[in-house]
Amino acid sequence: MSHEEQDRLSRTALTVFRLNGQFLSVAEGLARPAGLTAAWWQVLGAVVGDPLPVSGIARAMGISRQAVQRIADLLVDKGLAEYAANPAHRRAKLLRPTPRGRAAMARINPGHAEFAARLASELGPEESAETVRVLERLSRVLDAMDPPRDPGAPTPSGG
Repeated sequence: MSHEEQDRLSRTALTVFRLNGQFLSVAEGLARPAGLTAAWWQVLGAVVGDPLPVSGIARAMGISRQAVQRIADLLVDKGLAEYAANPAHRRAKLLRPTPRGRAAMARINPGHAEFAARLASELGPEESAETVRVLERLSRVLDAMDPPRDPGAPTPSGG
């Protein structure tokens, strides 16, 4: 890897980490008036269309099953979601929003739409579409790649 490639990787990662913080801050601001946190909104958003098991939510969000399980249990305790039988897997129940959870999600929509319009206006339609395309492509490539190797770990051949 050239120094330039290494620098680009570092700059990309640092920018994505910063974007993550920025998006979490925006999400907290949008979710708070609806009585949600950004994490609760993210999990409810994953199941608002179709119920999913916790493992499916975790895969879609790219976080641990245990983290999603904690949030799902909280959402159920607060009456914002419920567990339903899963015909495909007896033990892995499906999470789905309750009417109260759907109402909370609906309260976020106007602020979300307004912020999306402002962001799109700042970026412009072409750059906005290109941003989505590049980030989705980067995510697909990272998913398809083997994880980095530990240089101190023994090789499969024992060397």
